[in-house]
Amino acid sequence: MSGDDHGDDGVSRRKVLECMTWAGTGVLWTVTGGVPRSLGIIDSAQAATAAAPGMTFLQISDSHVGFDKPANPNALGTLEEAVGKINAMPTKPSFMIHTGDITHLSKAAEFDNADRIISQSKLDVHYVPGEHDFLDEEVKFYRERYGRGTKGQGWYSFDAGGVHFIGLVNVVDMKAGGLGNLGAEQLAWLEDDLRGKSKSTPIVLFAHIPLWTVYPEWGWGTEDGGRALEYVKGFGSVTVLNGHIHQVMQKVEGNVTFHTARSTAFPQPAPGAASSPGPMKVEDAKLRSMLGVASVNFKQNEQRLAIIDTPLQG
Repeated sequence: MSGDDHGDDGVSRRKVLECMTWAGTGVLWTVTGGVPRSLGIIDSAQAATAAAPGMTFLQISDSHVGFDKPANPNALGTLEEAVGKINAMPTKPSFMIHTGDITHLSKAAEFDNADRIISQSKLDVHYVPGEHDFLDEEVKFYRERYGRGTKGQGWYSFDAGGVHFIGLVNVVDMKAGGLGNLGAEQLAWLEDDLRGKSKSTPIVLFAHIPLWTVYPEWGWGTEDGGRALEYVKGFGSVTVLNGHIHQVMQKVEGNVTFHTARSTAFPQPAPGAASSPGPMKVEDAKLRSMLGVASVNFKQNEQRLAIIDTPLQG
């Protein structure tokens, strides 16, 4: 992002940083030609979606149902709070995406509890797995619930509202240091899935581990993510949604906007700010300002995506 000011129609680097770091606010982003523009600080997802009608979908991530350590002794409760905020939105989203780590230990009861809470949203939900969802010996609990009709280890695509969505799995055969991995079979499928698509079709890729390299020392990146991004570089509007790092980070490379989501369970430290990644204990009064959901808006024929990050508590 440029450090220059661009007048009333743009946004300065200083303002971008303010928008990204102020706790207790949501930021409405539009993406045109791969370049994000802030429409200003939004007090709530309700105000933002009312101001930007169109197809809206939600992203939640890293629910870690079953986690009960000091960073958040009640991860199921904060997931329920997140779903409550979703249900309070005056405009019902078209559907929801969950970018993985639904559970903490891949136990059947944890998946059951997650389903019980998330189903209260009464939305169709499209899942991809996190590494915490693949811990059971046969990796059957995730696949039995969410893997039917998918390819390989669980990847798939669908179309909605003029946008082509692609759910990728990068938590199988993870590499040294914890880097994600897509693998040759999935990459070949992705190339084939995109073949014949109009370059004007907006593309949304979603996976658990960031497809861009956030901090390789902590495994925050995908080893072969660059190959996947090569397949979408010719499209005019590409948005990549990830979880895993439990905090909002965004960057733009050409026509591709990358966005990571908050967790509904617990925060993690900023890259390099601690000796290692993992659950970060904060003051109880501050916890909910560091958890939240994201709402994404697309208006037909305008090829713009607006992303609103909303914490559980301002």
